Amino acid sequence: MNFQLKGYWHFAALAVGAAIVRIYFANDWIIIVFLLWISYLYFYGRLKKVPIFISLIMFFFFSLYIPPPTSQSSTALSSETAHYIGEIVSPVQLTQDKLEFVLEEQHSKQNILILYFPDNNKQTAEIEPVLDSFKYGASCVVSGSVELPNKSRNPAQFDYREYLLKSGITYQLILEDLTHVECGGSKFLERFYMLREQLLTHVESRFSAYTASWLTAIVFGDDSKMDSETEDIFQRWSLSHIIAISGSNIGLIVALFYFLLVKLNLLTQEKAQWLMVFFLPVYALLAGGDPSVWRASIMVVLFILLNKFSFRFSYTDILSIVFILLIFLDNTIMYHVGFQLSFLVTFAILLSKNWVGGTKSPFWQLLQISFVSQMVIIPIQFNYFSIFQPLSIILNLIVIPYFTVFVIPLMYILVPLSFLPNVFINLLDSLFFLIHQMIIAFIDLIDSVLYYPFLTSGFPFIAIIIYFGLFLLFMHDLERGMLIKAFRSGLLMTLLIMGIVARPYFSSEGTVTMFDIGQGDAFLIELPYRKGVIMIDAGSRFSFEDMNPTDSVYQQILRPYFYSRGIRELDSLILTHEDTDHIGSAEFIFKEMEVEQLIVSRYFDLSVLQKWSQIRKKPELVLVKGGDIITVSDQQLHVLAPEQDRASSNENSIVVFTEFGGVRWLFTGDITKTEESVLIQNYPNLSVDVLKVAHHGSSTSTDQDFIETTDPRFALIPVGVDNSYGHPTPEVLETLEKFDVEILRTDQHGAVQFKYDDGGTFFPFLHKLRGEDK
Repeated sequence: MNFQLKGYWHFAALAVGAAIVRIYFANDWIIIVFLLWISYLYFYGRLKKVPIFISLIMFFFFSLYIPPPTSQSSTALSSETAHYIGEIVSPVQLTQDKLEFVLEEQHSKQNILILYFPDNNKQTAEIEPVLDSFKYGASCVVSGSVELPNKSRNPAQFDYREYLLKSGITYQLILEDLTHVECGGSKFLERFYMLREQLLTHVESRFSAYTASWLTAIVFGDDSKMDSETEDIFQRWSLSHIIAISGSNIGLIVALFYFLLVKLNLLTQEKAQWLMVFFLPVYALLAGGDPSVWRASIMVVLFILLNKFSFRFSYTDILSIVFILLIFLDNTIMYHVGFQLSFLVTFAILLSKNWVGGTKSPFWQLLQISFVSQMVIIPIQFNYFSIFQPLSIILNLIVIPYFTVFVIPLMYILVPLSFLPNVFINLLDSLFFLIHQMIIAFIDLIDSVLYYPFLTSGFPFIAIIIYFGLFLLFMHDLERGMLIKAFRSGLLMTLLIMGIVARPYFSSEGTVTMFDIGQGDAFLIELPYRKGVIMIDAGSRFSFEDMNPTDSVYQQILRPYFYSRGIRELDSLILTHEDTDHIGSAEFIFKEMEVEQLIVSRYFDLSVLQKWSQIRKKPELVLVKGGDIITVSDQQLHVLAPEQDRASSNENSIVVFTEFGGVRWLFTGDITKTEESVLIQNYPNLSVDVLKVAHHGSSTSTDQDFIETTDPRFALIPVGVDNSYGHPTPEVLETLEKFDVEILRTDQHGAVQFKYDDGGTFFPFLHKLRGEDK
């Protein structure tokens, strides 16, 4: 049967791919499409019976074998404190912040993520005595209560629960103390992970932190020490594959082995091949077991073994077999973005090998490979990261040769050299630092000058099908020299991408989003047809060590949403007052985005602005007070307060009244009952539909007279889950309920979006409203 499938294994792989698409998108129409495709191939003589039969088996088997992306096991574990007995089924990871491993519970076979967050001052004393017993394959008894991992609470936010479910992990258990876990025994596999940790420690002790961070990422697949800003730039410019271990790394290892062992007559070619067969799987473990490493390693091993037994298979056949084998061994691996990108790029390069091979110039071949690699991943790039940088094709052309010729070989050479005296190590370390710093500075310069990405929430399912159909036509026509037809297909692909990216500019729907950032305010207003984007407050969390704002809210909540909505700049950023829970993320917004207008009250402490550095483009500073009007496109925001300096940041909060789709809104910052009284005295006919409750529902605000006068239908309360302030207070809730105001709270509803055209509707991210659409 293998011989009858020879040259046709890619059809079996495509069948598995169709099963994955059906499960991932929960779309049973894929079954009909697949059966029609198979029938067409059979009745028109394109495929024989055996490949058809195998493809059908693959499709239906993997349709049942692969779990849905968010499937829950039928066996529910008790949330009460209990003892869980099981086996460690993952490498034990220890960082400065946490200890974690995965335990397979012996009765339910559920995978539980075990987490422990040590006190930094006691980490060594607490963990080192017991760390030796935490090994891959060890049997453990863990005491505690399991819980479901956190879900995302905002649109476009990374969903940790979904991520773990896709990895086959249903529950997590956070240890309060290491005495709550006892382990003993281990498996042979743990020795490789121990060796990996020892090598990482050795490398970090012999090289500077800068060089070690690149070496551990490129050779051992551990990028935890990489500079976060560098990682961000590499991701934005689609350069992350350079840092990750890929097929090129494996190819380089094979080349180095052959040169050192065969060309230098240390081993015969036969013995060198057998050494590679045993070494590559070991290296895959030492490199962290990333799917791209296994894909490349297994491909090389299969090629060597098949050639030894005189079986001749094409590259496409081998890749297809490895693809099916890896999914069979781990039925959740297809949810790993590295797995998807690795195989998609490799398939695309193999399918375009004739077109690339027709060019003799190495420069143009590299450009062609870069072009194909970038074009084939665009839908995945958008769906996972909401961003694609068209100029990345050109930058890859510059950066890839540098890494391929200099950085990657040097990193592998430095590993054995790390055992030499310091004089050699320091020389190579300094050389790498000097050259590499200049290259990274060049990439930073390109990023600051030419960063004009496409941003969108992703490709709809039908658009993905159309895109890859056009891509296959495009490559087919290019390979056969039909340039006019290829141009047409390429133009249609470009128009499809542009149409998806430009969707907000053709939509008559506006959106107001109250983000769930914990105990803080952040509202975003997107006007219809993308006529303007206005933000009212941008709060953040803060570090307990120095009380400075952290970038976690911006990185995890705001920026992903901006990217998903194609927002590259803000027309206006209104900061109601100086408190960190209202302005803390503004600094990070300024670093990465352009803001046309920064609007603060005339009584705002401007010294706060001087602390913000690295602003891409300084915004126009606009000082407002009660009676002023802020105009963005055709949207008017009426400033009702403050009219005079109240000598308090909360009392000096900007109060804004505006309308969206005929619905009247009032944003109140953190004003108190005193300022509320002044408002209804100055505006006795002030009536609103939606009230942003002041000061997170503190008892200092939301006076009964104020609610009675303004008569809101909805009250929005941005408040942290189980916050220590007790917000919103029972007093405020009773006042709102007394006047039959529907309450939307971020601690209960997550982010809340109001979508409007002619009228509007609220969409809580976590829960539905109590009534019908409003």
